[in-house]
Amino acid sequence: MNTNAQAVAWPAAGNKFYRYSQLMLLVLAAGSIYPVLYLRQVYQSSMLEALAIDNEQLGYLYSILGAAFMLSYLPSGWLADRLPPRWLISVSLLGTGALALWYATLPNFHVLLGIFCGFGVTTGLTFWAALLKRVKMLASKQEQGRFFGVLDGGRGLVEALLATVAISLFAYLTQQRGDSLAEGFQRVIHLYAYTCLAIGVALALLRDPQQRSEAPQASRSKGKLLEDIKLLAKLPELWLITAIVFCGYHFFWATYSFSAYLEEGGLGLSATMAGVITTIKLWMRPVGGIGGGWLGDKFTNLRVLTWALALAGIGMLGLIFLPQLHVVSVVVVLVVFIGLMTYAIRGLYWAILDQCPIPERIMGLAIGIISVVGYSPDVLLPLVNGWFTQTFAGMLGYQLYFAYVLVMGSLGVVAALALGKRIAKRKAA
Repeated sequence: MNTNAQAVAWPAAGNKFYRYSQLMLLVLAAGSIYPVLYLRQVYQSSMLEALAIDNEQLGYLYSILGAAFMLSYLPSGWLADRLPPRWLISVSLLGTGALALWYATLPNFHVLLGIFCGFGVTTGLTFWAALLKRVKMLASKQEQGRFFGVLDGGRGLVEALLATVAISLFAYLTQQRGDSLAEGFQRVIHLYAYTCLAIGVALALLRDPQQRSEAPQASRSKGKLLEDIKLLAKLPELWLITAIVFCGYHFFWATYSFSAYLEEGGLGLSATMAGVITTIKLWMRPVGGIGGGWLGDKFTNLRVLTWALALAGIGMLGLIFLPQLHVVSVVVVLVVFIGLMTYAIRGLYWAILDQCPIPERIMGLAIGIISVVGYSPDVLLPLVNGWFTQTFAGMLGYQLYFAYVLVMGSLGVVAALALGKRIAKRKAA
């Protein structure tokens, strides 16, 4: 029997328990590796104080992280087509954990630039495409929305659990024991670093009972890289999906500023209270991701994704205009609601990849191409955010930044509608 055919057909017909247990391991890995990179979404003010940097320098750190992502995504797809995902994911966790321990020493700005660049490699080059390709291969055609929804929602649950432990630790150290904000922030980094190291070691020691039947197909393929790239570049659906990811990712990036936004102007919440609210927002990730995936399989992934983009835009509009009314409770509800919609978007925009006729042997490469463009806001938005908040002090800077995000996110709705029309036209033909 042809082993290649086995590898392609297995996900739909294979053991359900095995597929879901493998998905849970991927959820655990994905939920543990990214939070330490984005501590700013809960601890931005404390982070600035601990590292002795300003908003503009913070923007440079996340811009260099985004640049490292940009350079990593395409080769990440190439690697995912050739090396075992379990090995790549384990190396990524161990590397991220080691860098986080260095980060916890609270080094100077120039060293931080190197650490954030390293984070881009360990979570981009060796991790991202391997993770997504593995999930897509585990799911049958009828389960794409569910599996990607569980991936994003489940990793959100892991992130929320870790964030709850972290903010409790931070509050205890800074409010009850009397430690400084810098010392509390340092202990939070340690928590995430040791978690990554522990899971990385566990994955390295595990053995995959079906590893032989799931060996990457591209290593046996005779396709050439440039020819494969040309083949993918001719698919209009791939570029529309790229546009959706690009625009939808703007909404997600805006959530990183919610903690600092809640501490500004007439809202004036404390650092701990803002952290608690943004941690509650993190708990929306399993609801949005899993719920969005379930609705996507029921009503089509693209339709639910389009609505989630539109509703996130409406919520962002509220964050721009409501602070003048000093209705803190409504703003807090909107922060949580936008988080819910954003996580539904993230749970669905990779599920619609199934609408694009891509050969399985180069699926990793397609993910890499989409990621290069779709996640390019990682480079741009830290600079935009840093410029707005540094140039326009207080609430105004965040309002202008959210207005920019709203415009870009609205273009995602247009791209989603265009993709829907193209799919309908193809089915009719």
